[in-house]
Amino acid sequence: MSQVSMVVNGKRVSGAVEDRTLLVSFIREQQGLTGTHVGCDTSQCGACVVHVDGKAVKSCTVLAVQADGSEVTTLEGVANGGELHPVQAAFREHHGLQCGFCTPGMIMSALDMINRHGAGNLDEATIRHELEGNICRCTGYQNIVKAIKAASDQMAGMAQAAE
Repeated sequence: MSQVSMVVNGKRVSGAVEDRTLLVSFIREQQGLTGTHVGCDTSQCGACVVHVDGKAVKSCTVLAVQADGSEVTTLEGVANGGELHPVQAAFREHHGLQCGFCTPGMIMSALDMINRHGAGNLDEATIRHELEGNICRCTGYQNIVKAIKAASDQMAGMAQAAE
């Protein structure tokens, strides 16, 4: 057993884990944060995407001991209190979800995409290319793409208004 300590959604957490414990298991089972989903256990579906030290990772491919000392953000850490993050709000407004199973990973991937490319700098082709590692079996992706584009554009507008 190993002892791990990390900051999850702004809160310092720690726990004893077997060396083979996946980060997704630590998040869900020991921290009770079930917004991060386990879909395929093979890193192909993207339902388990979280941010580790500001970068999107598939938490089914990262051991909890590898995240020791890191900052981890899950879907539960995205909203600002009771106010949805613009990406979350855009998914709701543009019907970017149906069953909701892939939604946490899609939102976390979208946030990473916007952070890397810059708000307002995403086009449909880029979004579709970037989503290749996330599988949705319900929506056909069109509304997911619209939601991500709308959120990116809204966030750019918010940044300009703040200047």
